[in-house]
Formats: sequence, C-alpha cells, structure tokens
Amino acid sequence: MLLLYWLCGSAVAGTPLQAPDPHSFANYKQVRSRHLVLNLAVDFTRQKLTGYVEHQLERADPAVQRLVLDTRHLKITAVTASNDGVHWQNTPYLLGITDNLKGQPLTIQLQPATQAVRVYYQTTPQASGLQWLTADQTSEKKQPFLFSQSQPIHARSWLPLQDTPANRVTYQAEIQTLPELLAVMSADNSANTKRDGLYHFDMPQPVPSYLIALAVGDLHFKAMSADTGVYAEKIWLDKASIEFADTQKMMDAANRLFGQYPWKRYDLLVLPSSFPFGGMENPRLSFVTPTIITGDKSLISLVAHELAHSWSGNLVTNASWNDVWLNEGFTNYVENRIMQQVYGQSRADMELLLNVQALRDRIRQLPPADTRLQPDFTGRDPDDAFHQVPYVKGQLLLNTLAQHFGQQKFDEFLRRYFAEFAFQSIDSSAFIEFFSAELNQQQSFSEASLEQWLYQPGLSGEILLPTSDTFRRISAGQQQWLRGETSLSLLATNQWSVHEWLHFIEQLPRQLSPQQLNELEMAFSLSQSSNAEIFTAWAKLVIPLNHPQIIQPLRQFLLSVGRQKFIVPLYTELKANPQWRSWAAQVYREARPGYHPLAQQQLDRLGL
Repeated sequence: MLLLYWLCGSAVAGTPLQAPDPHSFANYKQVRSRHLVLNLAVDFTRQKLTGYVEHQLERADPAVQRLVLDTRHLKITAVTASNDGVHWQNTPYLLGITDNLKGQPLTIQLQPATQAVRVYYQTTPQASGLQWLTADQTSEKKQPFLFSQSQPIHARSWLPLQDTPANRVTYQAEIQTLPELLAVMSADNSANTKRDGLYHFDMPQPVPSYLIALAVGDLHFKAMSADTGVYAEKIWLDKASIEFADTQKMMDAANRLFGQYPWKRYDLLVLPSSFPFGGMENPRLSFVTPTIITGDKSLISLVAHELAHSWSGNLVTNASWNDVWLNEGFTNYVENRIMQQVYGQSRADMELLLNVQALRDRIRQLPPADTRLQPDFTGRDPDDAFHQVPYVKGQLLLNTLAQHFGQQKFDEFLRRYFAEFAFQSIDSSAFIEFFSAELNQQQSFSEASLEQWLYQPGLSGEILLPTSDTFRRISAGQQQWLRGETSLSLLATNQWSVHEWLHFIEQLPRQLSPQQLNELEMAFSLSQSSNAEIFTAWAKLVIPLNHPQIIQPLRQFLLSVGRQKFIVPLYTELKANPQWRSWAAQVYREARPGYHPLAQQQLDRLGL
C-alpha cells in the first residue's frame, strides 16, 4: 500500500510516465544511470546469470522520487539503495505490467540523498539477449559457451538498466565462471588472459546499453598487431588471425580519414556459427561470425563494417531506433571508404553495386513507409528496422553528399562531425543542423532534396552509381552462354572474387531449365560452395526450381549455420515451394534448438 501511494503520488506530481524513447520505459531525462557495476556468476548447469547490477545516478530533476529501468523476463530478488556508496538498505520497488515488446518497467523508490541503487536478479531461459550453447553445439565440442547480443533492446533481458541508446554509461564488471573458461566483454580485456574463473573488466568510456556485451567459452587469444588481435576457440584461431590480418591496415586508413581510433584496442571475437548476425560492433571487441572465414579474405568487408562502427554508432550514436540510419548508413559509407583505401576502387565499387541491388530487392518487399530513412517504429519491434534501407539508402545519401561537395571536403566534414558529437547520442535533426552549419552554409544542396532522402519512400532520382567493367564483362559472357553462343568453360572464372560470383548468380534468369542447371553444376559445383554468400545466393535461385542437387548440402547448411542473413531467406524460399515445404519443416525442427533466440523468433513467424 505504501509503495502504491508513493507511485501514484509521483504521477500526480506531474512526472511523465513514458520516456521519450518509444522502446524504453526508462525516465533517463530525469534520473540518469551514469556508471554501472556488474557482479555476475555464470551458471552453465542452470543456464543463468546471477548477481547484481549497481547504478550510480545523476539526478537531473532532484524532485523525482523514482528510477525506472527496463527489464524483460528477469527474476528480481532484491533492490537496495545507498546515499554514500558504502552503506546499503532495502528500498521499495515494483515490477510493472508486462508489455509484449518492451518487457516490464522496474520502478525503484529514491530518497533525496540516494546516489546509487543495486538490483539483485537472475536471468531466465526467456532471455532473448543470451545464447547458452552446450559443448556439442560449439566448434570444438569440448566446453560450453555463452554470448550476449544486446542490440537493439535485448540488454534488458540480461541486465536491468536504462535500455535506450539515448543514455550512455561507463561500467565495471566482475564475472565469475568455470576456471577452465575465459570471459571477455566489450571493455578492457588486455589483462584477462590468465584463466582463474574470476575476471575483472573496466570500460571507462560511456557507451549505450546495447553495446554492453559478454562472452564466456574455451577462448584463446592471438595478436595480429600491437593494437589488434583475435579471440576464438583454438580451431578458428590461426585461420581467423590470417583472415583478419589486414585489420590494422583498415584501422590506419580510418584514422587518416575520420580521426584517431578512440577505443584503445580493436579485437575480434569469433563466435560459434549460431551467432545470428554477421558481426556486432561491441566496442574494443567486435563479435563476428565464422562464416566470413573463407581463406581468401573475400568477406573481410564485414570486419571493415564493424571497425567503422567505432566512429559511426559507437562514438556517435543514434538516440533512438527511429534514427538507425545514423548508425548504419554512416557505417556503410565509412566501411566502403576503408575498403577503397585498403583494397582499391574496383572492389569498393563492386561491393557498393551489390549493396544497391540488395536494396532495390528489399524496397520491392517492404511497405512504402518502411523505405524511408526516417521511419516511425513506435509500437513496433526495432529488430525489424535493421535491413538494407537504413544501411544502403543511408550510404547512398552520404555518397550523394560526397559527390556534391567533393570527396575530400565531405570526409573532412565527417571528421568534424565525429569530433563534435563524440560519446553522444543524437537524432537526425542534430545531424541536419550540423550539416547546414558546417557544410551547406550556402544551401547548395537543397533542403527539399534532403527532405526527400529522409522522409520520402523509395530511392531518389539523384543517385549516381559507379560502373564496373568487371561486372559488365561477366554479364556479357553470361548472356552469350544463355544464347547458346559459348560454353561455361570459356568463362574465365579461375580468379573470380566472391563479388563476381554473386553478380553472376544474381544476374541469372529466375527460370533456368534443368539442362542449364546441370551445366552450371558441372562447370562450377555451386551447390558444393563453401562460401556462405555464394551458396545462399545459388540456393535461393534453385529452390523454386526444385533443383535436386541442392537438397543435401542445403540440409547440412541449415543445420550448421545460424546467421539470419542466410537462413531466413532460405527458409522463406522453402516455405514458398509446396514440394519442399514439409521437408523444410522437418529440417527446421531439427535445427531450431541450435539457433539463437532471435533467429528462432524470426523463423517461427514463417509458420513452418
């Protein structure tokens, strides 16, 4: 009763109950969590984290008597508060009504002198931001594995916190686990090479909640340069260090273009193949999928992308997921500039053209409102905001600005942008204001054009794309084969990159004859490709054609790879094929336990 009176009293006093971020309950504009102290034990037997998180507070409004945190499927066991950081007392709290999207608000009573609160809790099996793998589900099949995936709003499923990109925190952590395992976080890992089961971390630079990350497993480290290295299971360690050996060159290129790398070290963590994404830009320690380890550095642009996030996203962050293009569009642009500097203009152009093709395909599938750079995801799952539109359409806007103002002048502008908003979270209006003041003083790029890019669906007619002589030659040779004027053996494919193969496959007709499919298999063995990008592109083409040679390799692929970019479109094609739908359902039932919760959620929607 006392707690209910206090809560109602706060509301009557005029304190708003809803935070500005539509995907968060947190009242961060009145009370900010500025520093976290995590103390967590990792229990692989029960598959749960147990411990507490301490929030050190900044009171923007001293009259506010409550702190509101985001939670989802957490078991809260106690909450204490302190006026001095030394003495702690129990304090009233309330878990609110569950919202299917946002979870439950955790409301904690504050006294005028309260400086910090501690929330004692346990995670549950429903934690969407954690994946627990048994030893059999790892690459080496020796030890269990745990990793987090907090973006966009999954941190609240393993930490009670202000889960909004609008707020940034520094943090310290103490993680206790099995002594034969190594824990790593998106923090300073340099002193954590000794295995003793108790690991300490410090992140002195403020990060948004979605960049707090944890992984625990039979991990080992190999340096690639003074500032870069790889963590992985031993089976991947040497391969990964060779594959990612150019990371320092990428960092050096980005430093020249956009300002000094701001995060001290840049290491990579190779996760098990169930990781649902290509990579996650956790500061100081990007998480990456093993599907990019191909032996020829053909998919290394993903590392360039995650490294680029060190400036665009991690350093300057979108304030809400309605502005996700500020993270991803800028990062695609920076990634492509890095690739151009390290690998040359031709490769950068091919990667851009493939991205634009994927964007055009995606625009045809989306409702028009979702093809705007500035959509409204209020009341919708922000996971659905991550697709080619914010990534590639955002990149094309920045390319257009670079073409308009000149490449060098635009890169200098971006350098000032990253410096001006370093360690801040901003919205699109802040970018537009800075752009107008710093680059577009004469308004040579019209306000109407910028508004069209941001608020109108589809693609602007202003786009100027590069041409690729390589792609043109491939298309010409392909057309000669389709007309029966040449054989596939005469195509000079020995030195083709993954980009050339993807262009070749994407340009093939959607209605190939069984004879043509067999010719392609005889010449190139595409159903046996070990490159996940090539295999997926080929499988998407031939599933609707009932190509029998894809069946066994496709089953193996779906059972061993959990990256959503690959498996979601493959299952989508399988469901659309009446002859293979029941087979796909059987494969999914077998594969589902090994998929990440986020991939399971996406695939369950298909109704296989």
